[in-house]
Amino acid sequence: MLTELPTRQIPGEGRRRWFTDDYFDLIVWFREDGGIHGFQLCYGVGTDEHALTWTESEGYGHNRMDTGEGSPLKNRTPILVADGEFQGAGVTRRLEESSRGIDAEVRDFVLQKTRAYGKR
Repeated sequence: MLTELPTRQIPGEGRRRWFTDDYFDLIVWFREDGGIHGFQLCYGVGTDEHALTWTESEGYGHNRMDTGEGSPLKNRTPILVADGEFQGAGVTRRLEESSRGIDAEVRDFVLQKTRAYGKR
């Protein structure tokens, strides 16, 4: 079940909220008027992690997390790399269950955008 983590707000940037559980990380960015500006839904945390990102200005993006850890002898920084395949129905179903405890405005917005991307 998604729970909200305390999030340090950065002066000069819009407000953001961070929700997490054992499968998802959801970061939501807000405009000054309180509306949602964008979000990043990371899923498959700890296994085969991907990120679905949506912002008002850029639209959708879908990426896979490359951990950079191909060798135990090197310590590389994880990065997002292009990955077009989105398992929409499964991710959305799981998100519906996991997000029941967060506020309805955020939940409904993210689910609507996630469903719309999955139908593309």
